[in-house]
Amino acid sequence: MTATSETEEISPAVLAHREAVGAAADLTMCPVMPTYGPVSVMMVKGAGSELWDASGKRYIDWLAGIAVCSLGHSHPVVADAIAAQAKKLLHVSNLFATEHQGPVSNLISHMVGRPGQVFFANSGAEANEAALKLARKWGGRGRHNVVCAFQSFHGRTLNTLAATGQPAKWEAFQPLPEGFKHAVWADIEDLERQLDETVAAILLEPVQGEGGVNPASVEYFTAVRRMCDERDLLFIVDEVQAGLGRTGKWFGFQHFFPEGEGPDVITLAKALGNGVPIGACWATPTASASFKRGDHATTFGGQPIATSAARATLETMIAIDAPQMAAEKGEKLTAAVMAIDGVVGTRGLGLLLAVELAGGIDAAAVAAECLRQGLVLNAVTGTALRLTPPITIPDELIAEGAEILADVIETVRAGQ
Repeated sequence: MTATSETEEISPAVLAHREAVGAAADLTMCPVMPTYGPVSVMMVKGAGSELWDASGKRYIDWLAGIAVCSLGHSHPVVADAIAAQAKKLLHVSNLFATEHQGPVSNLISHMVGRPGQVFFANSGAEANEAALKLARKWGGRGRHNVVCAFQSFHGRTLNTLAATGQPAKWEAFQPLPEGFKHAVWADIEDLERQLDETVAAILLEPVQGEGGVNPASVEYFTAVRRMCDERDLLFIVDEVQAGLGRTGKWFGFQHFFPEGEGPDVITLAKALGNGVPIGACWATPTASASFKRGDHATTFGGQPIATSAARATLETMIAIDAPQMAAEKGEKLTAAVMAIDGVVGTRGLGLLLAVELAGGIDAAAVAAECLRQGLVLNAVTGTALRLTPPITIPDELIAEGAEILADVIETVRAGQ
């Protein structure tokens, strides 16, 4: 860290970033690596669908930590579970069982609608890494390729980055690991062209979140299931962003399959701990049998604090019927934003939505101005905003947020 000289000028962006992360006043750079660019706000408190920054300013949260805090911030049941567990047992390693792992695994299988087994991880990327290793073990040497879709997003580790279908994100880290092919999203024929004797699995999202909020279809997922059955491939569905009630069903894939049917492997994270880092890779007994003792491991995955939060989160989601709530709130949010001049359409499922803006309106500029005006959301493409508020968001905060968004779009439009 570099000290500021008496004559050196510091840019306003650096000053704002330094202040927002609490860096010392005599530093010219932030002590945190700049992988997210300069931030201008430090959040210090959250309750339900509202946030407050270090200055006491209030924000309406239409992002929920990017589909993470689905029950809202500081949910009392989850907070109490974490506090109770912290006083009881923090960590013992996965050489031992702990009390919440089994119940959380059973709750996940209950939501999936089929029996299965779970490997616990710390994040969505780690859950996907587990799924990719499982696919390689399933396929065996020489049958290791995984087919993914362009515009997809599966994580930032080298393997999950290679699986991610966004070439612009690859360039700085070439050469990436081998073993991945990519097909045009929702193009059944192009996907089938990628399948040869080297392929072990197909990995898709039910709704491409980071890729622009692009839902799959019954036709697409049914065709993929058929291809996997015919070729003895694993069908892996990445539910990290779409899963756990957000789309109006427990999992996004359930929009596209009859009850009791689905993929062989499901990955999830984000909402699983309502803010506490935890991921999971669920697999059918047939698929999970490929893993043998010592094939995969983690120090912190499924540790007591994380699984206590996950258990409280899932039990609460079941109690409030989170999928039904997401479907109803999604209809209200969609209606509210569609009434705004400058919004030309929405896409997505439930409370995983993209709002498409009229031509010429810069989504990033709208998101930045919304933050200044007290509404948290983000730009998922150059022309679209992503909305993933808490499933529990009150109707009045949908209405208040829509008023802010309408004013901001008008302001940005006039400025442009």
